[in-house]
Amino acid sequence: MSSIWVYPGQGAQKANMLHDLPQHPLVNQYLEQASDVLKENVMLLDQAEALKSTYSVQLCLYIAGVVSSALLQEQGFQPKFVAGLSIGAWAAATVANVIQFEDGVRLVAKRGQLMQQAYPSGYGMTAIIGADRSQVENWVSEVHEQDAEVFIANLNAENQIVISGSLDAMQRVALLANQQGAMTKKVEISVPSHCVLLEKQAQQLACFVEGVNSQQPTIQYLSGTSARLLRTDTQIIDDLVFNMSRMIDWHNTVQAAWERGARLQIEALPGTVLTGLARKVFKEGTLLSFQNTQLESLIMAMQKDNDFV
Repeated sequence: MSSIWVYPGQGAQKANMLHDLPQHPLVNQYLEQASDVLKENVMLLDQAEALKSTYSVQLCLYIAGVVSSALLQEQGFQPKFVAGLSIGAWAAATVANVIQFEDGVRLVAKRGQLMQQAYPSGYGMTAIIGADRSQVENWVSEVHEQDAEVFIANLNAENQIVISGSLDAMQRVALLANQQGAMTKKVEISVPSHCVLLEKQAQQLACFVEGVNSQQPTIQYLSGTSARLLRTDTQIIDDLVFNMSRMIDWHNTVQAAWERGARLQIEALPGTVLTGLARKVFKEGTLLSFQNTQLESLIMAMQKDNDFV
């Protein structure tokens, strides 16, 4: 048996998510470090008003993900795999020692700024529940033919697809989906992630990444976009930089972890979104989250996992 640690993307954020981190000297160390890098108090970023900003959301998710793992790593534990959905991939790469936390904070801040400035309003993402990929592709194509900006962005599960684009175009797709009995829900993301609309911003981020020190992963890194193991730091950096403009295939990422022997999944803070998405694949495995599990119980689960390695 082996384990995978997973890191959520935008939509999982909640107010006070940094304030709710465990009271621990290691947590304070990371929060102070992030504040020093940004030259601002990161504890102001997790307030409800601040979380309307893509910049604040992405930084909070990144910090929470790295801190969650650090609490287990301090106890001497490592997973066999890491994977992150969208911004969560940056935490996964940091935990795998591909990039350093300080560099991650700087680059995630730039990522959030680029995305937010490109689409300050009128765009976003919508989840379609109860329809498969082929159905959603047909609805998107029908609306897209009307010169509307809408794309498939996330394959979260077999019956949960997320679309990305202009609010008007997404509403038209949602209407078609609702007419066929599918449910739709606006995602708490204010930019059109994981489609060609962010190609320019990804290229700009690539320029900022040049010269950043990276190293080969010390933990196996599963890409949330390709659902493949990426074995070099060069491949992983490319995955991080361009995942904002590439479709996410989370369903097959979870499936790939299962097929490679992962039987324990631990989801970093905040929330339990990825736990829910993995239930069908991990029906004979164990799914835990920092959100709903005491740290002592997570440690016990990792001890049991290590016994079988």
